[in-house]
Parts: sequence; C-alpha cells; structure tokens
Amino acid sequence: MRSSFMQVKPVASQQCSHHPGQEDISPSEEVTDTEDNEEEDLGVLDDQRSVILHLLSQLKLGMDLTRVVLPTFILEKRSLLEMYANFMAHPDMFLSITAGATAEDRIIRFVEYYLTAFHEGRKGAVAKKPYNPVLGETFHCSWEVPRDKVKPLVRSNQGPTRESGRGSNNSQQGEDSPEGSYRVRFVAEQVSHHPPVSGFYCECRERQMCVNAHVWTKSKFMGMSVGVSMVGEGVLCLLEHDEEYIFTLPCAYARSILTVPWVELGGKVSINCIKSGYSATVTFHTKPFYGGKVHRVTAEVKHNLTNTIVCKAQGEWNGTLEFTYSSGETKVIDTSKLPVIRKRLRPVERQGRTESRRLWQHVTKSLKEGNMDEATEHKHRLEESQRVEERKRAVDNKPWKPKYFTKEGDGWIYNNPLWKST
Repeated sequence: MRSSFMQVKPVASQQCSHHPGQEDISPSEEVTDTEDNEEEDLGVLDDQRSVILHLLSQLKLGMDLTRVVLPTFILEKRSLLEMYANFMAHPDMFLSITAGATAEDRIIRFVEYYLTAFHEGRKGAVAKKPYNPVLGETFHCSWEVPRDKVKPLVRSNQGPTRESGRGSNNSQQGEDSPEGSYRVRFVAEQVSHHPPVSGFYCECRERQMCVNAHVWTKSKFMGMSVGVSMVGEGVLCLLEHDEEYIFTLPCAYARSILTVPWVELGGKVSINCIKSGYSATVTFHTKPFYGGKVHRVTAEVKHNLTNTIVCKAQGEWNGTLEFTYSSGETKVIDTSKLPVIRKRLRPVERQGRTESRRLWQHVTKSLKEGNMDEATEHKHRLEESQRVEERKRAVDNKPWKPKYFTKEGDGWIYNNPLWKST
C-alpha cells in the first residue's frame, strides 16, 4: 500500500515559528536517563505458578487476551510506549541511513539498523510484559548523538566516500542540539484502548528524516505460550532523498510460561521503498520443537526490477549478525557490544500527569520493592480510573481525541511531521 505521506499538504493552522507538537517539552528540561530496570530471570515461583495455573484454567486456545487481567508479578517495570522508544537505542545507526550515497546503500543501512533494534527494546529475552498504556498516555524522550558518530559506513569495495548532498537544513546547527550533536526526538501516545493501538513518531530535523508508526498489539493464548502480533506499519521518510520506506514488525511469543518464561520473535516482515525499487524481507525464525537454535534471523535485500540480491544477513537478533554484500565482502555486528546511547527525558516531577513514567511511578516503585500486593492495588486504581473516564465519555457522547496523532485510513499519523513543516 502506497502511503503518500509526503504528499500531505500542510494545514495553515499548523505553521508555527517553533516546531509544533514540541511546545511542552524543552530540551533544557531533559536529563540523561539513569533508570536501569534490568529484569531478573528467576523463573516462576511456586505460589506464582498456582496463580498462573488458575488463570490458564479459564482460558481457551486462541482466546484474545486483550481484556484479560494478568497477574502483576509478570509485569516489566516500564510501559509499552517506553519499550518502543528503546528500539531507538542506536540512534547513530539510524541517522547514518540518510548519509548513504546510493539508494542501495541506504536500504542496506536501514536493514542493518532494523536488525539491531530489537535486542535493547526487548531487554534480552526475559519474558516480562510491559504495562498496557492507558488511553491518552504519552512518552517523550530524545537522544543527543555526537556528530562524529554519524558518518558513512564505508565498505572497502566502495573506496573512500564523503558525506554529500545533505541539504540546507543539515548544514545548520540545530537550535535544540548542543554543539557537536544531533538531536533525535521521540513521542509516543496510546491513541486507542479497544483495540489497543499505539502511535509513535521519531525525527531528526537536521538530518531531515523521521519515522511514523502505529502498532496494534493483538495477544492470544496458545497453550504454554502467549503470542503477540504487532499489527500495523511504520514509514521511514528520508526527505533529502524524497524516499519512503514502509516496514512491518514481527510477532513476539512468551514461551514456557509455567517454568522459566522467555521471549522469542517470529514471522516474516518486509521493508519496501517504491521510489528506489529496493525491498527487503526479514524472517525471524521460531525455535523448532526439537533441536535448532533460538533467536535466529535471516534477511535478504533485493533490487526488484532486476531481481538482484544485493545483501544477505543471518545470525541472532540479540547476538551476532553477519552481513554478506553483492561484492562478496562480509561484515559482522555483535549486538551485545554495540554502544547504547542513553535517552534523555524530563524527571518524573517535571512530567505531565499522563506521561508514562509519572503515570506508572507507584506501580514501578512497588515492583522494585517486591511488594506485589501494593503494585496490584496501584495498577487497579489506574485501570479503574480509566474505566470511569470511558463511561463518562460514553454518557456525554464525546469520543476520545488523541493529542499528537490523527487517524487517517487504517493508520495514525503524527499531527506535525517533518514533511509538513519543511
């Protein structure tokens, strides 16, 4: 499906002297994130197993779990909206995409970035569940990326290549960036509760690139595992090259939910750039019942017109990835050794009441202290508050209106993306 995002005309009211949608977030308020919510992989304790068994006895195979209340002890100490932000843990690789000298180079860089995004977003393979965002919940953050980290990733067969054609916006120092850094800005919002849909948007004004995505998390019961389909799509826009890359996301599975739960990704996803005629297929392989490796992923990039394969990749999405190019050259990326650039966000006390960290702060504190009863109580209050507001809107006949995203067709588009404001 052709998205035609860049053809959307700016609405007069959206023309502002500052960047719209950012009016309530000042970069000077943000601090480097020090939160390190590593999840302990201890397996399921006996008392927890009995709770899960009781829950399983009430479920049927294939049952939609969207409205099922799950026990608090399986919760991860972050919102799903923050998990999407953590997929951006390597913003230097993200920004390098648009510096590719050719369309072939750019899609290969996108695939390299895409394959390395999941290990940090998923926090390894520990099978804990992020908080279900409440309707209207938002998450804001940014990254400061040193300029010297963003340069063409030259492969030896191409000879020395200089960054070129970066456009007028790229040559200026960004107003929000410290000297010597690019600023990458991220905003996510829960735009629908039934079905649960999140919208997220990420941009770098100086590099003239942005991503807009919407994801419907559709979970179902599969016996001894839970499957989550991430339905929807994202679009990467490289304004400098007038290119759009439409991409999808894999499914996630929580396995062995009665013993030591673990996560694996599965399914075939696509990346497609209609303008350049290049596409990629990425396959996340689920582990066979007997034998076989876990977390395997393979990918293939091809030029559609000539049906030529220009790059192949294989390895583990949370381990080592090997890329082979049409020149015969190879490159290995070890995701565990990639430097993670920490996100920046406002301290909880400076956040709005619907921002994820502030909204869930009492649940998170109780989980850190191991007080499951208290965490459950705080979570229940949040959910009950949401139900009360939902009933009130139904009585008043006032449908929910998201703050940052607008529904267009089957998707949700950020209100003031780069392609409208440039």
